[in-house]
Amino acid sequence: MEKYLLVMLGAAVGGLGRFLLASAIGARFPLRIWYGTVLVNITGCFLIGVVMTILTQRQANPNWRLLLVVGLLGGYTTFSSFTWETYTLVKDGDFARGFANVAISVVAGYLALWCGAVLARR
Repeated sequence: MEKYLLVMLGAAVGGLGRFLLASAIGARFPLRIWYGTVLVNITGCFLIGVVMTILTQRQANPNWRLLLVVGLLGGYTTFSSFTWETYTLVKDGDFARGFANVAISVVAGYLALWCGAVLARR
């Protein structure tokens, strides 16, 4: 039961963080709603790189992974939002922005994860 509670607690906090950040970006760029999702995905990738590197290096208690990675960052990152927003952009004929959303999210997300892992190893 403890593992389920850790995941649920982390997911609740991560989901709230995603909502707050994406809402703030959406308010700033109302015609570019996908910007918030891109930012959330990139920062989520960076944080997963940091957290997983630290947890594996220190051979931490597996409950930390459940709370922070599966729960918190799993609730924070937004793959389903990313795919829906990409679909909507392409469906509405905005192929360039749809492609940009995919390219930026995947490439910058990978680079952010790599940077997070490098930073955490120091």
